[in-house]
Amino acid sequence: MATAFHVEHFGCRAARADGEAVSGRLRMAGLCERPPSAADVVVVNTCSVTAEADRAARAFIRRTHRLNPGARIMVTGCYAQRAPEELAGLAGVAAIVGNSHKALAPKIALELAAGRADSGPGTEPALVSVQSIVAGGAKVTAWVDDRFAHSFIEEAQLVPGAQTRPNLKIQEGCGNRCTFCVIPQTRGASRSLPREAVLRQVEGFVAAGGNEMVLSGINLGRWGRDLAGERGLTTPSLAGLVREMLERTTLPRLRLSSIEPMDWDGELIRLMREFGGTRLARHAHLPLQSGSDAVLRRMHRRYRPWHYVEKVERLAGAAGPGLTLGADVMVGFPGETDAEFRETLDLVRALPFGYLHLFPFSPRPGTRGWELHAKAPVPAPVVEVRMAELRALAAEKSETHRSQFIGRELEAITLRTPAALAERGRTAALTENFLPVELDERLPANELVRVRVMGLHGSDALACRLAARPASLRGVTGD
Repeated sequence: MATAFHVEHFGCRAARADGEAVSGRLRMAGLCERPPSAADVVVVNTCSVTAEADRAARAFIRRTHRLNPGARIMVTGCYAQRAPEELAGLAGVAAIVGNSHKALAPKIALELAAGRADSGPGTEPALVSVQSIVAGGAKVTAWVDDRFAHSFIEEAQLVPGAQTRPNLKIQEGCGNRCTFCVIPQTRGASRSLPREAVLRQVEGFVAAGGNEMVLSGINLGRWGRDLAGERGLTTPSLAGLVREMLERTTLPRLRLSSIEPMDWDGELIRLMREFGGTRLARHAHLPLQSGSDAVLRRMHRRYRPWHYVEKVERLAGAAGPGLTLGADVMVGFPGETDAEFRETLDLVRALPFGYLHLFPFSPRPGTRGWELHAKAPVPAPVVEVRMAELRALAAEKSETHRSQFIGRELEAITLRTPAALAERGRTAALTENFLPVELDERLPANELVRVRVMGLHGSDALACRLAARPASLRGVTGD
């Protein structure tokens, strides 16, 4: 029987892209995927943006070791970079690979699968910095440093497979210094995947029958700023790359993941006007965090509320009413007053959001926010009340946004449908403008279709009927 592996994902799209790259390399090496209870090696791809993210990763590791004590567990990602000693103390952990050495994660996982925990990369001192951490009487080998010299995973060619809409991570790290964020510590400075490597991935994805690709990054809008010396790239920018992707390849649909408000420049907005609704998804996620000028200043965010409103207005004007706008909003930043929270509520209420990602402030060790929290914490009961108020407003905004499409036709891509939904003769899909869909018939994944919206489901999905499979849009049998 072939050696089995499992990769468990935590965190953002960019982190998931890292995990998918590891999975792709392990599959190419002949390993098969199994649930964690049946895997020989389990890769835990962690997040550390909040204390809850840390807790969830620890809980998964403990559960995996309890159910499968023979599995060799490799922990990678942001938590592994930030606190390898904490993770080394958990039973079952055989190796820790920080983001600094993420490119070596597939090779280290293969060594673990072969039962050679301290061989392989650890025998290459000229290439890899290795430290041994002794915790709980056990020695765990860790690949972690602060140079981030081996942080970009060489991804296998992306194809429509387990992920119908795979993430292509083209940017890593972040140079911003938001007071609440640990990412600069856990991922290092901003670095970009070279332009030709990006275009090769897109061309290969199209050749494999892919219909929708998602561009992702830790700070996606900063792509290219470290590539000024790359031959043929005189003014590196995300907008220039996107235009080249759309003009040089035949990718049916490109979707952009989260981009900071200040990075939606004039050229990127023009691309939304030119290609939005056809080959560029009318979907924009602009992190907001707060609608209060004073709070944004304490956060060291690089925009003010009026800047944010201006960007949204320009994007809405370019994409039209079909745009789905999303944002991250943080509640309970240190010192946040009732008046400052009301400013956030008022701004959210005024803008055409289709969805919001809401989360309470979580103090992260080593950040300025940790110190601010020690001086002026917002009481937990206050945070809970504010979260509830924002959740209610977010639900109202989402229903208003989705309701406007009832009776209209939208382009969509079919997804891999959960078994429970498939048993009811239905298909999961996602519209071009990022609205979840339940179709009233069974279709394979990775088909581009046109759907008619009939109503809303309690699950937040749109109830739809198949309107057409446009002849100009190529559906590919992925299943």
